[in-house]
Amino acid sequence: MKEITDKNSPINPLRRRFVTGLAMGGAITSLGLTGCTSIPSSGAGTTTNRSKNFSKNKELRGTQFDLTISEQRVNFTGRTRVATAINGGLPGPILRWKEGETVTLRVTNKLPVSSSIHWHGLILPNRMDGVPGLTFDGIAPNTTFTYRFKVQQSGSYWYHSHSGYQEQTGAHGAIIIDPKTASTYQYDREHMIFLTDWSDEDPNQIYAKLKKLSHYYNFKERTLSNLMSEIQANGVAKTWETRKMWNEMRMSQRDISDVTGYTYTFLMNGVTPAQGWKGLFKAGEKVLLRFVNGSAMSFFDVRIPGLKMTVVAADGQDIKPVRVDEFRIGVAENYDVIVEPEAQAYTLFAQSIGRSGYARGTLTPDHSLTASVPKLDPMPLLTHADMGMNMGSMKGMDHGAMGMKGAKGATSAETTVDHSKMDHSKMKMPMPKVDHSKMDMSGGKMKGMDHSKMNMSGGKMQGMDHSKMNMSGGNMQGMDHSKMDMSGGNMQGMDHSKMDMSKSMIKHPASEYGPHVDMHAMDPQYRLNDPGVGLRNNGRRVLTYADLRNLHPTKDKRQPTREIELHLTGNMSRYIWSIDGIKYADAQPIHLKYGERVRITFVNDTMMNHPMHLHGLWSELETGDPNYMPRKHTVIVQPGSKISYQVTADALGNWAYHCHLLYHMAAMFRKVIVS
Repeated sequence: MKEITDKNSPINPLRRRFVTGLAMGGAITSLGLTGCTSIPSSGAGTTTNRSKNFSKNKELRGTQFDLTISEQRVNFTGRTRVATAINGGLPGPILRWKEGETVTLRVTNKLPVSSSIHWHGLILPNRMDGVPGLTFDGIAPNTTFTYRFKVQQSGSYWYHSHSGYQEQTGAHGAIIIDPKTASTYQYDREHMIFLTDWSDEDPNQIYAKLKKLSHYYNFKERTLSNLMSEIQANGVAKTWETRKMWNEMRMSQRDISDVTGYTYTFLMNGVTPAQGWKGLFKAGEKVLLRFVNGSAMSFFDVRIPGLKMTVVAADGQDIKPVRVDEFRIGVAENYDVIVEPEAQAYTLFAQSIGRSGYARGTLTPDHSLTASVPKLDPMPLLTHADMGMNMGSMKGMDHGAMGMKGAKGATSAETTVDHSKMDHSKMKMPMPKVDHSKMDMSGGKMKGMDHSKMNMSGGKMQGMDHSKMNMSGGNMQGMDHSKMDMSGGNMQGMDHSKMDMSKSMIKHPASEYGPHVDMHAMDPQYRLNDPGVGLRNNGRRVLTYADLRNLHPTKDKRQPTREIELHLTGNMSRYIWSIDGIKYADAQPIHLKYGERVRITFVNDTMMNHPMHLHGLWSELETGDPNYMPRKHTVIVQPGSKISYQVTADALGNWAYHCHLLYHMAAMFRKVIVS
């Protein structure tokens, strides 16, 4: 990103912390852009200043649209930068269409480099999808590309550049598609809430810093003061074991976000938190809020203190209404909610998942009224579950990968496991020291095991002599873990009486093994009812994927004829990302047969949330009710978990399939070919 001010002047990164950000005086462009001063670059039109910051972005309606991608000088933080704007605005204009109509969009590129527009979540012809090198050649400088397609759906969506880092620098905007028949839910007023993350830094510099030091932007690592607090709460021994375990794994419990408020200013409809966007309503109205996360890297946890929200749509598709206090919106996701405010002001509060900052606005009956802004929630800590360790039930463990030859797939009545050669250094799951002096293994059971002194440090099982262990039937029954201490990394109170070693744990492809992958989820679980790290047991009713039920019946009720399992992989310290341990440049396409029904299962072998986006096809989440499967275009895969959805391959051509975290996308990407 180009800097207009003196390039030799030092930049104080703390100045970028938007919590103490600068109010820019309310200057906005003629498009209704709020929260920054917009200065026209060469060739750009003049700007018009207004004084009220509750003006919404310009909305374009109809079937014929002209969009121009160009450079635009902006000032969000007291320093002038050059952004990538659409029709001069950040975000670009809201495009309003109607289901069933054919729209024509002439997109002119005034940038010195190639550009593109991808219509995120829309079902359209392959050649209109807007992915350079996959569905078209891109839009060359000083040329115009015409998109034309029939609108086949309704709801809230968005559009963005699919070229380089242009999405990060401002090339994005919202789409509203009105249904051709009456809406399934009633409301009196609506507001688009478009969330983004802005940085004064050049995105290439951000990526370069992450490659050199992956936690460069993480200023929430545990400190000495945290250590003392943990010792007071848990004691020295437990705290030591926890710290030692995470250090030996070279992982951090606070590795929540790659890029944080240290460089980002989180915006709501292009408005900084210091200034605050405002949306008006009248007392007694039902207000529809269309939330779109158009950020490059940031997850947001959204709530309106003092006001319940009824979620009525997810990713543009109507769902059975769910009443909540809060919801997490991942990168590229959409949620529509209805609220019924009283005659007072309310804060729209969207805090980042890493608690490094927030975007905020005000829903108010009077533009002079505001509401108090809540404090950020405490910094969340990753848990064993986020490492893919199901500590409550270790059923289905495949120890073949850990040297337990014979335990897996045994057909004989008795299976003997030789642990003397077991290499626990590759288990990536800390195991404790076990005192087996009183172990009664008669009948294939391990009775009387005293784990009170179990040492989990280093991922080793110290002092365990299993060379003569008899695991009849593959079972380890009768284990007394009543004294087991799990706090701080130990295993307190684990009941393994029903542990079945005859079932296999998750399998990992051979391509996952090597220095490019630093973690394997050993026992990932479906966690549809888990709101996620930082939202668990917070006293608020939080939306989960388990709550989602499509309002209309599932159209394709065929059972999948095959399953595709994909592992999300990486080495966080080296900032290497991949799928199945293979980066996109070296990967083979995923082939789907036209018309087939497939199940896709993701296993997240990392400790980060990944928003996975399949172009051109609906992803129908398996949430427990096959008759009302919610349709999603972007699916969040939680750390150390797995998730499944069904796909009907009803659109021919090449389609992109990728993580929507912008700095992961180039490698965590696959081509899908439907033929």
